Amino acid sequence: MGVAEDSEPPLKRVKGPLEESKSLPEDHSTTISVSCSLGDQMARPLTSQGDGETIGSQGVIRKAEFIKIITRALYSLGYDKSGALLEEESGIPLHSSVVNLFMGQVTNGKWDDSVVTLRTIGLSDEIMKSASFLILEQKFLELLKMEKVAAALDTLRNEIVPLHVNLDRVHKLASCIISPSQCIRLGISGQDTEGTKSGSKILEKLQKLLPAAIMIPEKRLEHLVERALDVQREACVFHNTSDSDLSLYSDHQCGKNQIPSQTLQVKENGQVLLKHTLCGHQKPVLIVSWSPDDSQILTCGQDEVIRRWDVSSGECLHVYEKTGVGLISCGWFPDGRGIFAGMTDKSICLWDLDGRDLECWKGQRTLRISDMAITDDGKRIISVCRESAILLLDREAKFDRLIEEVDMITSFSLSKDNKFLLVNLMNQEIHLWSIEGDPKLISEYKGHKRTRFVIRSCFGGLDQSFIASGSEDSQVYIWHRCSGELLLALPGHSGAVNCVSWNPGNLHMLASASDDGTIRIWGLDRFNLKGGEQSNGSNHQCNGRS
Repeated sequence: MGVAEDSEPPLKRVKGPLEESKSLPEDHSTTISVSCSLGDQMARPLTSQGDGETIGSQGVIRKAEFIKIITRALYSLGYDKSGALLEEESGIPLHSSVVNLFMGQVTNGKWDDSVVTLRTIGLSDEIMKSASFLILEQKFLELLKMEKVAAALDTLRNEIVPLHVNLDRVHKLASCIISPSQCIRLGISGQDTEGTKSGSKILEKLQKLLPAAIMIPEKRLEHLVERALDVQREACVFHNTSDSDLSLYSDHQCGKNQIPSQTLQVKENGQVLLKHTLCGHQKPVLIVSWSPDDSQILTCGQDEVIRRWDVSSGECLHVYEKTGVGLISCGWFPDGRGIFAGMTDKSICLWDLDGRDLECWKGQRTLRISDMAITDDGKRIISVCRESAILLLDREAKFDRLIEEVDMITSFSLSKDNKFLLVNLMNQEIHLWSIEGDPKLISEYKGHKRTRFVIRSCFGGLDQSFIASGSEDSQVYIWHRCSGELLLALPGHSGAVNCVSWNPGNLHMLASASDDGTIRIWGLDRFNLKGGEQSNGSNHQCNGRS
């Protein structure tokens, strides 16, 4: 069986086992301790082959492992000659001779031989039994398919059962003898027992089970490089570019020029044409809400009714009201097929578009329903229910939770993934809450000014990695969402900035509305973009958008 490493050059070896193993998964990176034995020595490179030698400036990369991972990548990419040449020139084989033999036997469906070889690799007893079970199970199923019931029963009784592993699975395999249809219920198809296909599938499963030092994981190099890029991306506080801009040629680092900071347009009073004047409310209008398809809007009068309007014609399509109760807030279902509303009697009601009641909920801890939102799946309704508390209502579980704040809440914003809530407070703070499970305060953002007016904030940028807010000092403030670091304060307005909105389709565009009567559209600082900071050795552009 060959105790020492192959003496034959890799270029002259049979490539069958290596080629068949190219579809192995990439996520098995945990090395399991292996008992020291003769087989263990066969499965490891000799010290003379660079096992103890390290490379890199910090001396933490083992040369043998590094070369094996490169060799594995070459084979995975289809460069078999280059992989074999690297093995030969370095003197470091990808796998030991015994592992190559084992892989070839599994691929070719030589189940008995592969079990014998498996015992010489030097695995722990637990891993060896689990790996043997996988192989012998496949042998059992193939015998059943060939209608060799006696041989299959012998394999089950005398080879699989003595392993004393996965007893529940053993019982299910036994039922396959009595009822072949049981194999289908076990998720075993006819293709799973066909020649080299079955061998390749078993090899994939063994790859996840055996230590990485024994069988080098498929695409391990790609996994390491992706992790390195992830670390660089996470460390870049100004990161606001797509992954296609990342490069392996240099370390990734965005500059401030990736955040919208330059005024592209100023829309002043008089630049917008009046299309319709919507009349009908008898009291001040508190809420205006666009439908998901932008074809209709809802308006809510103070303690009055909700009206649904057609945007094109200006016609009032429906009036929603409840006898003896005023409505004070409203919003659309995510699919646009219904609406929800907050009532003066502390209840939340849902209607279809024709005004039929769908659901009504009234909380014991609610004082007044004001600002509202609904998650994209329609399962949770979020509302400010009193001055310093937000209600999270689970419609399916009929259960509610509260976010208790330290000061009066002025507004809130729901993240795109429906997992986080951005809450603006009277005390000039913005709080980020996780609303998955029990509500949890994640971050706080400070620096903007708020003394008299309602100031609204928003999520924005790539993966909503930034927080933007208006301010009464006429500036727009931008923080890094995770670190809470204030990145930019953008001057330009001459009055309080009441509201900001980050363009969901353009990472580099932001809008702000101010008491100075203007709306400013912010984009990239093109002057600094051309001549200043760079990322990955190349200047970033605005994704073709203006």
